[in-house]
Amino acid sequence: MSNKKVDVAIIGAGTAGMGAYREVIKKTDSVVLIEGGEYGTTCARVGCMPSKLLIAAAEAAHFGQHTQPFGVTYDKPVIDGKAVMKRVRDERDRFVGFVKEDVEDWNPDHRIRAYAKFVDDHTLELSNGDTIEADRIVIATGSSTFVPPPFKAFGDRLIINDDVFDWDDLPDSVVVFGAGVIGLELGQALSRLGVRTSLFGRDHLVGPLSDDVVKYKARETFMEEFPFHPHGEVTRMENVGDGVEIDHIVEGKTLTEKYDYALVATGRRPNVGKLGLENTSVKLDERGVPTFVLATGQTSVGHIFIAGDAGNNIPLLHEAADEGKIVGYNAARYPQIRAFTKSSPIAVMFSDPQIMMVGESYKALMEREADFAVGSVDFKGQGRSRVMLVNNGILRVYGERGTGRFLGAEMIGPKAEHIAHLLAWAHQSGLTVSEMLDRPFYHPVVEEGVRTALRDLNAALNMGPVSPARCIDCGPGG
Repeated sequence: MSNKKVDVAIIGAGTAGMGAYREVIKKTDSVVLIEGGEYGTTCARVGCMPSKLLIAAAEAAHFGQHTQPFGVTYDKPVIDGKAVMKRVRDERDRFVGFVKEDVEDWNPDHRIRAYAKFVDDHTLELSNGDTIEADRIVIATGSSTFVPPPFKAFGDRLIINDDVFDWDDLPDSVVVFGAGVIGLELGQALSRLGVRTSLFGRDHLVGPLSDDVVKYKARETFMEEFPFHPHGEVTRMENVGDGVEIDHIVEGKTLTEKYDYALVATGRRPNVGKLGLENTSVKLDERGVPTFVLATGQTSVGHIFIAGDAGNNIPLLHEAADEGKIVGYNAARYPQIRAFTKSSPIAVMFSDPQIMMVGESYKALMEREADFAVGSVDFKGQGRSRVMLVNNGILRVYGERGTGRFLGAEMIGPKAEHIAHLLAWAHQSGLTVSEMLDRPFYHPVVEEGVRTALRDLNAALNMGPVSPARCIDCGPGG
């Protein structure tokens, strides 16, 4: 048992913790990075990267079955579940390996493999019996999948997304609960890979979408492809030994269905419950999470900072990286503190069609009673999208009345991951809709649909007419 005094202690070696560490060592060598679990970020181990590997396999299987309209026909694909999952695991392990190598290259005197718990505002008790006294402390403990108690009825047939990526083979059937990003991405991917899949959501929500027009289009699209119940009424959940059974109500009738597994993707919760925060002066919200200032990362106790999923703000890798950098910079220099301007919000869901949100959501604009107008484009007739037979989707863009400033967008449709970046850069640059329309748009590209939506918005803002398409072969969405 030993006692160590340092300038900065960082709890957690995920994306936020690693970002904080890189900033702190620029200013001081008196730092420890404490991690009780495995090195490797949530994204690399059980999040973005393995899920995109599964999605990539699903897209390959799906495309080969839907080429007839091009005049091209393939035999029915043979899906080798073991080969699919081997690539997912191998590539996942490769990504995790890069993270481990990065952390293990750092000064070994700075790294501690143990769990930490607060004794008071400056002292941490470690699971190895040691204690750390720190002038400043960073909480970067990430988050974990939350399983509501009723789902425990599924017993050993209940799985979470973490479990999927350790499969040796694809199962025959899975029922998925939760129509957020994780549930929708994995549910659609498994269905396309030949797994009999049903997805149950709540309150008609689809991913993060808040604009009812876009949300309706998304519900319609996914319901046409596979069994998706956006407000599923499940009345019984049971483990039946070799699988799970559920009863659910459809049009007033109770249906009983059996699946191999129940995948619960109903959200994540910050890993702060075992930190002993009750032993500190930190103020907690109703969920037991420290309240903090996003621009600085400071909690109510000035020398204690929080970043990434632990703060329950926006659980995305790029957000965690930004927040880690912010708290690392400030923890290293405390009591000198700098308030940082956050990047424009951007979120992408890798379903097919993809979903994206940029800037302020429709819900946020309504809640703050913003004076705004809406422009839109339906991709059904958009030239390039129609050529590629991906002309399914809608983009809605929002602009401020009076100033013409671009405020945000929500979309389901083709190339949404790329359109999201285009619009996020415009939002962060503070461009007006007119200024965005002055930028070049190549022909023929999917992004011409963005121009159509912006023209529609500018007309709604009374700042310009809806201009005609530049060519006769663009289609009405060109």
